[in-house]
Amino acid sequence: MEETELIELLNDLLAQPQEQQWLEFKLNGATKNEEIGEYISALSNGATLANQPYGYLVWGVENEKHDILGTKFVFSKARNGNQALELWLRNLLTPKVNFEIFEFPCQQKPIVLLRIPSAKGEPTRFKQEAWVRFGSHKTKLSGHPELMRIIYNSQEDWSKKIIERASLADLDETALKLAREKFKERKPELPVNSWNDKTFLDKAGLAIDGKITHAVLLLLGKPESVHYLSPAVAKITWKLDTEEKAYEHFSPPFLLNTEQVKNRIRNVKHQFFPSHELLATTVDKYDPKTILEALHNCIAHQDYSLHGKIVVTEQTDKLVFENLGTFFDGKPEDYLLGKKTPAKYRNEWLAKAMSNLGMIDTVGYGINRMCQSQRERYFPLPEYILSEQQKVILHIYGKVIDEKYSNLLIQRGDLSLEQVLALDRMQKKQPISEFAVTDLRKNKLLEGRKPNYFISAKIAKTIGQTAEYTKHKALNEQYYRDLILSAIKQHGEVNRRVINELLSDKLSDLLTDKQRITKIGNLIYKMKCAGKIVNKGSDHKPRWVLPA
Repeated sequence: MEETELIELLNDLLAQPQEQQWLEFKLNGATKNEEIGEYISALSNGATLANQPYGYLVWGVENEKHDILGTKFVFSKARNGNQALELWLRNLLTPKVNFEIFEFPCQQKPIVLLRIPSAKGEPTRFKQEAWVRFGSHKTKLSGHPELMRIIYNSQEDWSKKIIERASLADLDETALKLAREKFKERKPELPVNSWNDKTFLDKAGLAIDGKITHAVLLLLGKPESVHYLSPAVAKITWKLDTEEKAYEHFSPPFLLNTEQVKNRIRNVKHQFFPSHELLATTVDKYDPKTILEALHNCIAHQDYSLHGKIVVTEQTDKLVFENLGTFFDGKPEDYLLGKKTPAKYRNEWLAKAMSNLGMIDTVGYGINRMCQSQRERYFPLPEYILSEQQKVILHIYGKVIDEKYSNLLIQRGDLSLEQVLALDRMQKKQPISEFAVTDLRKNKLLEGRKPNYFISAKIAKTIGQTAEYTKHKALNEQYYRDLILSAIKQHGEVNRRVINELLSDKLSDLLTDKQRITKIGNLIYKMKCAGKIVNKGSDHKPRWVLPA
């Protein structure tokens, strides 16, 4: 890799919110050689568990703030006894791991980066022991058989497995008929009506030589035939979690029953009242196509080796979709913008079959369509939560978080999806990238300092939020200086506690308590340097008076 490519890769790694199962930052060469071997094992296995092609071990980066500090460690010169460290490690790793070593400068500071291929089909071991990471802790993989199983199954497509004892009699006739209709819609040029059931199932990518696969049983199987999938769980649970409580379980055939799940969700009308219009704007709380898209994605991407069910929770303000497994192939942000096509699927056979029946999009536009639908209906964008290991959670909002952003979407149809995504993150109080900040500032959509960004004066005026803008922007420094001088004239002198109490509630409500104290301290320092006030006390206990 060229130096520019390495720096770009490093920046991508630094953008991670924290260390991952597949990513470890170190500073100098304090790590023992044995530990390096264990880290290579853990990061290789962690990459497989997180569906990442590589794990990374990086020296020269502080592991909390991700500051580039450089390292004194030089991997290419390191040794274990009389043997080069690289050769020593390669001899003790099984199966053979072709990790790559890169040594390069970044910000004029030396960096060492190991790129480690993910484990395939079996765990990566160092000295015959497999390792894995949980948070910042490294532990033996042997204590976690469920993770061991995932790694062993990493090259196996569960959905393509044939169920030898199952037959056409185990398929639901109504589902099979609908599957023909859906496939014909997708492939109108084919003589679908002339095929028998066996030929159709083969042509549609559901069966293999007429034999029933896990995929066909999920989509078209009778509820009483689900036992063939055991120990995998073929079940969708709908839960109502509001003032009312309810639930219902749904089994295959999922081609039919996902429609039933959708129909259990209460989809009322929502009204927006734009500040510049007299009439309300009315939309559905949820887009039915978005519900099915999210639900079908759960089915396609579920890790059935974890033996859990898919859960759809209906809350007052949103729908929560949960499926087991990690987010496969990339990051949600890539798909929200419609810029990524998945290179692989966890359940390749199932995904292909669902695509042939019009249930999902295998080009990567499905998530983007959900995003566009939410935008067009002025709701917050879909949000993926990946904080739990081996679980993907998707929030689809059916209620406004911040009215001014919805008003902005109603009035500004010219905003790019990238801008809408950044503004959406702002309303959710989530961090946005430096690139997004620069773009929003350039287009006069944002003001404030990191992390307390807020809507700009131009937009605030446009959507009737001037009062709140002023509250965030706060008052100018001269006003604060006048308050301090007035207090000194009235009392003769004031201490720091009095000044804090005087100004604290008048500063911008976006500032934290610590930031308020710092701002007040800077203001006092400027006034002292300008000769406006004089300290008659000590540095530890100042007493501020007017100059003689």
